[in-house]
Amino acid sequence: MINWELPETFDFHGREVRYGVLGNGPPLVIVHGTPWSSFNLRHVIEGLSRNFTVYFHDLIGYGQSDKGEGDVSLGVQNKVLDELLTHWELECPAVVGHDFGGATLLRTYLINGRDFKKIVLIDPVAVSPWGSPFFRHVKEYEAAFAGIPDFIHNAIVRAYIGTAAYTRLDANALDATVEPWATGDSKVAFYRQIAQADSSYTDEVEQQYSSIARPVLILWGEADTWIPIARGERLHEMIPGSIFHTIRDAGHLVIEEKPEELLQQIQLFLSEET
Repeated sequence: MINWELPETFDFHGREVRYGVLGNGPPLVIVHGTPWSSFNLRHVIEGLSRNFTVYFHDLIGYGQSDKGEGDVSLGVQNKVLDELLTHWELECPAVVGHDFGGATLLRTYLINGRDFKKIVLIDPVAVSPWGSPFFRHVKEYEAAFAGIPDFIHNAIVRAYIGTAAYTRLDANALDATVEPWATGDSKVAFYRQIAQADSSYTDEVEQQYSSIARPVLILWGEADTWIPIARGERLHEMIPGSIFHTIRDAGHLVIEEKPEELLQQIQLFLSEET
């Protein structure tokens, strides 16, 4: 599934969102994070599609969706998902989110009032503080970063992505992850999404986590250096009745490193009666 194409389009106020639907069964929505795309969830999507109808999209500003100027922050991603859920005619699907995708699901549930049957969060951006020194540097010098030569930019993206994994990524998977950010408008979009990352969007809902009434599974790569496991433990404490499970020998990019173990835990959780 290395040749990844999202065949469908949705118009979000003049901005194109690309999405796909795969499988048969109860509805399940899966949302990627940053700087990833739905491509990086391909193993999980394919596995879940054996038992579910899986809906997936590239966030605004990412992957195959619109990368033009505009809001690509967490503040808009829940609005996009809210409208997609209406477009897909889904009322209470199971949901899975990685990184910013987890934050997007939480904001959609808590701000937009969308109900989800069960919620799976994989190394989510959910508890402050978050955002690396690199994020802060890009925010201050966004225009300078956007103007660097392509070969330097590509080296930065490759090195940055590499720090998210505990084990070395497959070369083809790394190439396919870098490709959406490679040149031109896509290069500018890479620094735009970092510059617009702001913990105020998780601060806005953090105090509401205790009100989450649906079953929640939190999965965390034990070697995650982007969001340390202590944040996952804290999130587990904040969500009543949540389940917390760690994945050994995996970092923040556990979706690429240990997809089979993720699938096992997700499928077990989704199959349990509540």
